[in-house]
This record gives sequence, structure tokens and C-alpha cells, in this order.
Amino acid sequence: MLRGAELGGDLTLEPDFVVIGSGAGGSVAAAVLAQSGARVVVLEEGSRFTKRDFNMQEGWAYPAMYQEHGNRATEDLAITVLQGRTVGGGTTVNWTASFRTPKETLALWRDRHAVAIDDADLDSHFAAVEERLAIPPEGTMDDVNRNNLMLWNGARSLGWQPRLVRRNVKGCARLGFCGMGCPLDAKQSATLTYLPDAVAAGADLYSDCRAVELKRDGRTISEVIAEVLDPSPDRPTGRRIALRPQRGVVLAGGAINTPALLIRSRIGSDSDLTGWRTFLHPTVPMIGVFEDPVEGFYGAPLSVSCHHFAHRPEGVGYFFEVAPVHPMLAAIAFPGFGDRHRQMAQKLPYAQATIALLIDGQHGDKGGRVSVSSDGRVKLSYPITDPLVEAARHAMPNMARLLFAAGAKEVVSLHANPVVMRKESDIAALTPAPFGPNLHTLFSAHQMGGAPMGEDHHRAVVNSRGRHHNVDNLFVMDGSVFPTSLGVNPQISVFAHARLFATALARAG
Repeated sequence: MLRGAELGGDLTLEPDFVVIGSGAGGSVAAAVLAQSGARVVVLEEGSRFTKRDFNMQEGWAYPAMYQEHGNRATEDLAITVLQGRTVGGGTTVNWTASFRTPKETLALWRDRHAVAIDDADLDSHFAAVEERLAIPPEGTMDDVNRNNLMLWNGARSLGWQPRLVRRNVKGCARLGFCGMGCPLDAKQSATLTYLPDAVAAGADLYSDCRAVELKRDGRTISEVIAEVLDPSPDRPTGRRIALRPQRGVVLAGGAINTPALLIRSRIGSDSDLTGWRTFLHPTVPMIGVFEDPVEGFYGAPLSVSCHHFAHRPEGVGYFFEVAPVHPMLAAIAFPGFGDRHRQMAQKLPYAQATIALLIDGQHGDKGGRVSVSSDGRVKLSYPITDPLVEAARHAMPNMARLLFAAGAKEVVSLHANPVVMRKESDIAALTPAPFGPNLHTLFSAHQMGGAPMGEDHHRAVVNSRGRHHNVDNLFVMDGSVFPTSLGVNPQISVFAHARLFATALARAG
């Protein structure tokens, strides 16, 4: 594993495969290909950190390990997008939730999007990933802090059947700072699992090296150009790496960055869908204030979920989870200004954050679009459509009911002018409250699509094993390939699909 700063000048390499991105998709792809005997180089635009660097400080973590220093957002600034940018990608900074792709989602992809993947294709890959990442068969109540317990208690009280979340951890002390990197190496991220596997099999990883262009010769990528970054000001150093792949290029920069690189390199598809059908789980928060301390900044950040409303025939479904209420993240989300904001911040130890994640794309919605500005900046447009507004308006009263059922003395919406509820009859005040871009706090930590897969080259960018329909030696192995949002946290789905694709590529020789 080499840092860009360690390179004295320009470099030319001729590996078998270039893997762009070191997160869930890139790490497992690199490991599988290297273990098959291929010469693999992994490029990661973010920096490499170890447990000694993880100081559990938001002010360091977000600028150091998140896209755009933690400021990535949709073009209209309506949705804050939390996305990893470091060795290990999102696996280094996520909250460890580990879900398999729902069978209903796989069936939808087969029926509507001509995806040739069934449950049997993925089962062995899910099992292998779960073993490598130390994911237990079931979640445990030992992981449930008071923040998650409120969701558990409230959902059970209403008959909504919450479930315990499986987590990819080993020896976890439940410090609560998963989103800032694990200082104990308990989180079994790509940095502790598949990336070391890849390096042990002969792969080289270059951090602080950003792929800027794919050069194409007919139906073949002939060269990858990467620029070396100085991580401190996060600016190009002027040094470059030219990589000439002998067998192929694997794109695994994540949804948003992968389609952006394709667009920047002028690599289109017969479907004209590159950058389109990008999906988030637009996330609507609600704050419950309790009599006794919740201290949601301590403990495993995500250990309970509730999918009671995931399948709504009448509209977009959603599922409930919780978010940790660390001071900086909470301050960004809390409503109001000046004294109103200060008063809300004073309640931080007593605050619980329930979130509703909207499952976009499964009812035919088009999602958002990734594009690139004339100066090379990545842009994400994401309209808050009428179906999303309806789902949010359906979710917010249910979150309020859940929080009251859990014992909250006060429930506060995150509208620009918050709705404050102190009893169940106050929930009706949510009905006239406006909802739309910049009228209510929205964020998303889940990015999917932008290079959707499917066997019909007129309706997809890559096939059902990640091969680009128009470029023979180009493969996509990250969440970009998902034709819709998943309806669950995506990390294990990305690992398993990438392992399926990489295994097929390795076997093809």
C-alpha cells in the first residue's frame, strides 16, 4: 500500500487489471482478481488511515474521510450526501449495518430491468462475505443502546415488528464513533479484510491518486490516467500515473463517482443512461426528547431497524432506523437559528433521532442524475418528486407516533420552522406543514445507480456481471449497477455483487 506522496515523479504501469476505488466493491474485486493470479493495481483518491489516526473527532473525520470534505449535496442543496472518501471507502466510515439484498428487490430487477441474477447466484457470495467480515447470523440486544432501544420499544408497542441489525464487527467496544473510523479495528471494514487479502496476493494500492480519465481505443480502454493528490490541501501535485491495463478496468468509485468518471471520459452507452437512474434513500429525520438521558452519541450507532412500511402498494415505501446524535451531525440537522437552535442543542443528551429512509425507484421513479460541469465538478440533481413528498408525509406522523409510544415527552420535526408536538393530538399539525427542497432537513448515506445493470443494452449500461455493454474490457463493480434503490443499507449488497462479478471475470480468464 503506497501513498501518492511517496511517489517521486510520474509513473507508468502495465497491470492486468486497474481497479478504481477501494471500498466494498473495489476491495473484493481486487482480492478475487489478485488471488486468481492477475496483476492488480488499485487506485484510491482518498487517503489511507489506520486506527491510530481515528481520534473520534467529527471536526477531523468529515473533512478527512468524506467526499467534498463532508459537504457533498444535491445541486439544490436540499439533500446532504454522506459518502466515504478514504482507503476502504464507505466501509471505513459506515455504521456497520449488514443486510442482504431483499429477495423482493432482486425479483423486481429480474422482472422489470432484465437483470439475470437470482437468489442462488448470490447466496454463496453473501455467505463468503459474511464469513470474511465476521457478520453473525443474527443481531443481538447487547448492541442496542438507548437511541436504538427507543425505536425497538416504540415499534413493538405499535405492533410494527422491529428487528435486530447484524453488524460486521469483531471485539466491538460499542464506543459509538463508527462514522469517524474505528480506533479499535473492531469494524471489519475493507481496510482490515479484502484489501489486505488483495495485497497479500500481490496487488498494489495507491492512495491519494485520483483517476481522471479513461482513454478508449474502439471497444477497449487502452489507458487510465490518474493524478497524484496532496492530501493536506487536497490539490493535484502535478504528478501523474499512466496505467495500461492488459486485461481490463474495474470501476468501483461508488455511485456518483463512477458515472462521473464515465461521463468525463466520454464513454456513453446505447441506453444513454450513464449518470441517470441514480438513487438515494432520501432520509427524513424526527427528534424525540425524553425525560431521562438517551445519550445517543454513545453505543453501537445502528442496531435496530423496522421495515413495517417498506412495501406500500399505494406509494413509495420506507423503513425506520436511528442516527447517532453526535454534536456536529446533530447541529447540522437540528432546526432553527440563534436562540432556537441553541435551545435544541441543549437537549442533545435527551434527544433521540429516528429516521425514515424512502425507498426510491421501485415504483418506476427515475431518481436523480449525475453530471459533470465544464470545470470537471461532479453534480447530482435529485428532484423531490410528488411520490417522495407523499411518502415523507406518510412517514413523519408515524415517526411521531412511534416516539410517543416509546415515551418521548416532546417530538420535534426538522422543518425550517419546526413542528413541536407534546402529545399525540399535536401530530395533526404535521399535515399543513410544508415539505420539499430546503423546507425540511434531508440527508442520505446510501448512493445507488447511475450505471444500471441489465441484459438489454438499450435499457442498461452494464450487463448482469458488470461488463459494460459498449466497452469490452470495462467493468463496473459497485453500487452504480443497482437499477433501483435497495430498501436496505447497501454495503453487503455491494460486496456480494462485486464478488459475483469478479469471480465470473476471473474464471473467464
